[in-house]
Amino acid sequence: MKSLVIAEKPSVARDIARVLGCRQKGNGCLEGGAYTVTWALGHLVTLADPEEYDKKYMKWEMSTLPMMPEKMKLVVIGQTAKQYHAVKTLLFRGDIRDIVIATDAGREGELVARWILEKADCKKPIRRLWISSVTDKAIQDGFRNLRDGRDYDNLYRAAAARAEADWLVGMNGTRALTCKYNAQLSCGRVQTPTLAMIAAREEEIRNFKPKDYFGVTLKAGGVQWTWKDEKSKSYRSFQKEKAESVLRDISGEGIQVVTVDHKPKKTSAPGLYDLTTLQREANQRYGFSAKETLNIMQRLYENHKVLTYPRTDSRYIGKDVVPTIKERLKACGTGPYKKLAGMLLNKPIQTNAGFVDDKKVSDHHAIIPTEQFVQLDHMTNEERKIYDMVVRRFLSVLYPPFLYDQVNMEGKAGGHSFSASGKVVKSQGWKEVYEGSYEEEEEEAEELQPKDQRLPVLKEGERLKIENAALASGKTKPPARFTEATLLAAMENPVKYLTTRDARAAKTLGETGGLGTVATRADIIEKLFNTFLMEKKGNEIYITSKARQLLELVPGDLKKPELTADWERRLSEIANGRMKQETFLKDIREYACEIVDEIKTGDGTFRHDNITNKICPQCGKRLLAVNGKNSKMLVCQDRECGYRETVSRTTNARCPKCHKRMEMLVKGKEETFVCACGYKEKLSAFQARREKEGAGVNKRDVQKYMKQQQKEAKEPVNNAFAQALAGIKLD
Repeated sequence: MKSLVIAEKPSVARDIARVLGCRQKGNGCLEGGAYTVTWALGHLVTLADPEEYDKKYMKWEMSTLPMMPEKMKLVVIGQTAKQYHAVKTLLFRGDIRDIVIATDAGREGELVARWILEKADCKKPIRRLWISSVTDKAIQDGFRNLRDGRDYDNLYRAAAARAEADWLVGMNGTRALTCKYNAQLSCGRVQTPTLAMIAAREEEIRNFKPKDYFGVTLKAGGVQWTWKDEKSKSYRSFQKEKAESVLRDISGEGIQVVTVDHKPKKTSAPGLYDLTTLQREANQRYGFSAKETLNIMQRLYENHKVLTYPRTDSRYIGKDVVPTIKERLKACGTGPYKKLAGMLLNKPIQTNAGFVDDKKVSDHHAIIPTEQFVQLDHMTNEERKIYDMVVRRFLSVLYPPFLYDQVNMEGKAGGHSFSASGKVVKSQGWKEVYEGSYEEEEEEAEELQPKDQRLPVLKEGERLKIENAALASGKTKPPARFTEATLLAAMENPVKYLTTRDARAAKTLGETGGLGTVATRADIIEKLFNTFLMEKKGNEIYITSKARQLLELVPGDLKKPELTADWERRLSEIANGRMKQETFLKDIREYACEIVDEIKTGDGTFRHDNITNKICPQCGKRLLAVNGKNSKMLVCQDRECGYRETVSRTTNARCPKCHKRMEMLVKGKEETFVCACGYKEKLSAFQARREKEGAGVNKRDVQKYMKQQQKEAKEPVNNAFAQALAGIKLD
């Protein structure tokens, strides 16, 4: 008799099968003596669509709401049905004695496997593999210590409760809004608070009134000194007269060095990457969207097999990974990393609690290189950039700290205090890994605060001649608009956006990782762009008129991060056996009914303020002008029509005159590049020019680009039904 092992993905299944000696290929599985290893492809089973319960739900009508199925049904996902049926056949095979669930060690991983078993109605005994990494040692230890599957029944109940709650609230709220206002309007407990955070930031910017501030700087002894108010300890004043008075008082005076403070300091390398941190830094450095970074990571993990699992929220590795570090260094120690990795391989590996901590490893450890030898020439330019970020971060934590002396000097002139600061580098340490290219995220510092500079050797009591002095001034700045990088950070830690200042809600959000998960945030951001609730101008995110109106129409609780905090607290109680799943879902059903009633009785209105005079060729109604993430489009205002056409698309082609990115107009006989400076060029002329310049455009790439554009143009993105279903599972 055998045990059937169910992994979450084929790549993990192959690792487990190799360790267990399962080498014979079967239909959707790998066979061995004691084990058969099979896999899901993420979820193979999901909650049924509304029309599966009753045909009346096929038409979106307010009279059919709220939708409250007595028991939630599970259905097989069409795209992966073949693998589901392969797994189901294995479940009921005569030689399979029990099931080993080897999906991700977490709530959603438990749901992947349990839904398969429930849909197949398999009652065989369950054991659970619970590991945080897929090294050979971790897998071997895990199989020696398999746990009783019943120990995780409450975790499954919590996962199922989360999925059903999102369905009940998201489906009902989205349908109610869409039917009431005849516009594609969706809501959810993650996407709506995310929009509300951006709207709150825009309100701050709109209400911001800049204030003039003043300070005094002087140069003496080759050092730039900055005036410091002795009472407030601030380097600026909002009273111009005060700064002018300081300037008068020091006129004709010298400055006496009062203190010279040398403090030896050290900074360790920044922590290893989790997905959100990697997405944020890739957006800041290369302008990659969160979704682009995740897709690149997925290729490096699944296709190249050179990086570990990307969807992780941990920045630590476990002690079980430490013995594999040298193998990983050998694997990635090629090309630009050869010398850096070689220096580490020549001596014992030094680890510390800054990146090795079993308690801080959740479902998966941090993103690091694997033991697979890398072939850099097989990667695309984008893959190389992300791989470089991960490898350098991995190498840096193994290097010693950056050592320096922080020098702070205080001086007195005309009875006023002045400050100067500088650094004296003792050892580059981990910064050697970045070869001078590492840029630290600057914390918001007070304007006019002294900047680090090269300082000469000065002694306390020394008097210096003031070479020049000047009044410094500036204006206070409004908060910065969100970029994808800062929005990801806000979603991960939305505590400052809590309206109630509830300490328990703040604590829960901190413990549960904020709004959404590392795996879903990129999709949520993309959905907000694709449903025209957000748009980008440069790298900054703006909400649209549609989003502003939606936030006026949506029930208040759905806009607050507190809702997620409350849900997560109660789901945690279900997982710990302190609350029944039915109790939570009973409250959710009541809440979903309240949402529908509130929307039904609402007296708000929705108006398309982006309507054009162009007529939809399918239904005859006027089209709306919308900005996609990287394109401008015309879409039909009728949610049931779904017609759209692309007007122009932002490209990577640079204008030969001003070197800005050009747009491609897709109307007419031939596509045309246009630039904001007025330059125009047909596609054929562009190709000929580039070829002449020695940077010919690959015809296959152009054809692929055009086909993709045509395909996207045919997709009915204004189909409210499809859009609502596409993003309901927001946790």
